[in-house]
Amino acid sequence: MPTIPFIHWEEDGGWIGYLQDYPDYWTQGETLDDLKDQLKDLYLDLTGGEISGIRKRGELSL
Repeated sequence: MPTIPFIHWEEDGGWIGYLQDYPDYWTQGETLDDLKDQLKDLYLDLTGGEISGIRKRGELSL
């Protein structure tokens, strides 16, 4: 199973995070495990065509 990097933090008793490759799409959870579940669902929506006009982070070699 592939791994996908994500950024997360605790704020006001809940957890907020986003997938590193999709920094414009944040989600939240009541616990860290709940946040991870939400991020998995978000990933499926982003890669499955459920959301249009997706902006994605990229890298440029110079």
